[in-house]
Formats: sequence, C-alpha cells, structure tokens
Amino acid sequence: MAGQPETSPRGTTPLDKTLAKSEQVAADVQRASDNLAVVSTVLEQELPDEVQVGEVAQAIEHTSQLEEKLAKSAKKLAEVNAALSEEIEKRLEVTAERDESQALAEKLKAKIRSDGAG
Repeated sequence: MAGQPETSPRGTTPLDKTLAKSEQVAADVQRASDNLAVVSTVLEQELPDEVQVGEVAQAIEHTSQLEEKLAKSAKKLAEVNAALSEEIEKRLEVTAERDESQALAEKLKAKIRSDGAG
C-alpha cells in the first residue's frame, strides 16, 4: 500500500543490527570476565600469602572486584539483549498482522467497487 513502510526481513532492521552489536559486546564482556577470573585465580593461588601484601594484595582485590563488575555487566547485557530480541519479535508480529489487515481491507475495497459497478 502506498505510504506504508515495507516489512524488512529479519536481521536487516536497525533494531536487528543493534541487537547483533549488543550481543557481540555481551560476548566480549563475558570473555573479559572469564579471562579476568583466570588471572585472579592464578594470582591468588600462585603467589604465597607473604607476597600478597601492600600493592600486590590491592591488585588482587581490585582484580576480584573487576571480575564481579564484568560478570554483572555481562548478565545485564544478556537481559537487555533478551528484551530487545523479544521486542523485535513483537514488532514483526504486529507488522505481519498490519500487513494482513491492509491486504484484507484492499480486497474488501475491490469487492465493494466491483459490486457497486455491477
């Protein structure tokens, strides 16, 4: 119908592209969190307690805190991505319903015209 936006295939809309980028960021954050967890574990296990003092102890603690923050961020990003994906699905459904309604309206208009002409 004239003036109506075309329905884009899944994966090509700006929301789909945003979701893909957000999922990539979430994966990157998760990898960073996992890597930091390994570093933190190695530091805590490999350094003797007598060495884990002063700046070294602070660095180990800071690493643990960063690991927690990254893990929380990864979880939040996953939740946002799930919500965004759900919104995209809803929009696709609504768009499909709209297109069906418009097609039915066009058929009814054509029928009314043909019945009126005949």
